[in-house]
Amino acid sequence: MSPGSSPPAAPADGCLAALAGFDLMTVQRLRVLLSHHEPVEAHAVAIGRAVPHPSVARLLTPTIRAAWRASADRRDPAEWAARCRMHEIRVISMRDDSYPAVLINDPEPPAALFVRGDLAVLDSRRVGVVGTRNATQAGRDIAFELGRDLAAAGVVVVSGLAKGVDGAAHAGVLRADGAPPAAVVGNGPDEPYPRVHARLWEEVCEHGVLLSEWPPGTVPEPFRFPLRNRILAALSEVLVVIESRERGGSLITAQAAIERSIDVMAVPGSVRNRAAAGTNQLLRDGAAPVTSVDDVLVALGLDTRRVGTPGYDPRPLPRGTAAAVLERCRRDPCTLEEVVVELGLSMSDAAMTLARLERTGWVQESGGWFEPVVSWLEQA
Repeated sequence: MSPGSSPPAAPADGCLAALAGFDLMTVQRLRVLLSHHEPVEAHAVAIGRAVPHPSVARLLTPTIRAAWRASADRRDPAEWAARCRMHEIRVISMRDDSYPAVLINDPEPPAALFVRGDLAVLDSRRVGVVGTRNATQAGRDIAFELGRDLAAAGVVVVSGLAKGVDGAAHAGVLRADGAPPAAVVGNGPDEPYPRVHARLWEEVCEHGVLLSEWPPGTVPEPFRFPLRNRILAALSEVLVVIESRERGGSLITAQAAIERSIDVMAVPGSVRNRAAAGTNQLLRDGAAPVTSVDDVLVALGLDTRRVGTPGYDPRPLPRGTAAAVLERCRRDPCTLEEVVVELGLSMSDAAMTLARLERTGWVQESGGWFEPVVSWLEQA
């Protein structure tokens, strides 16, 4: 560098990668920082070389300032930019045009994304498939078949590349030679976890896309996986849980989907199978059952069984209480209270039944009144 010249500007991707790994840097703090400063400036603010926006200044306690300045000595942006490029990792923030549109308005969007593969994969229809790491052989078989059949139907399967259900679903996707896979992982995108999935990781990166909000070298600490699950849910149009115990990451992902008004579906399991306890709980609470890929395609509005069969209505036929409630709605629009009184149902049963009928396309609610949806077949 010649005398009097300025040092070269820090690369934006290197600044993002450096910042994301700072000590005491949380997802929320990075989001606030990047909401008010572009990456290079954000890095300068974090290390005390630029004036922070007032909202950022409120974050900068003496402890955080000291931790970030100490981190800066160990995380040079140029080195981190080179590390990302060595692993073919793109680094983007919410300010970038390539940032996934589906995440922009999420209540908890990742501030930065570390991407391997083709982000355009996310422009297709997407279904999340998740389940326990300790899946039964039957659960893994179902995940493989569902992943394969969804991909063959042109649907991108989003999963977490974990052992058990996740890995089996993506193995099925890759067998189909159809829609590419999408993965969201809970550690840096450069080191496959678990190690037994190293080849699967590379195939997902080669044929689809792999996302993380953590920079290269980030180890798979337990707290990162619940954070990962919110991104997986947000990328899904429908979330399918194949096997889940009473507690675990799959139910965390399901709750994140519910909070985002994303339909949750579940594969029924034996009441004697502990690995199905969580999925059966979801079904009890109103999740739609999955018995084949057709159930998921119907939920997406992509059911293909009607092609060439104009007399087919893809909606699941209401039975029992649901049929009685639908018949009441068909007589004339009615309220929840009228269904309770006239059919002798409890408030919770009536509300759950109407919710199922609405989700499956049989009724619609407007201003507290429920009325039937007239299908294209009934209009013909």
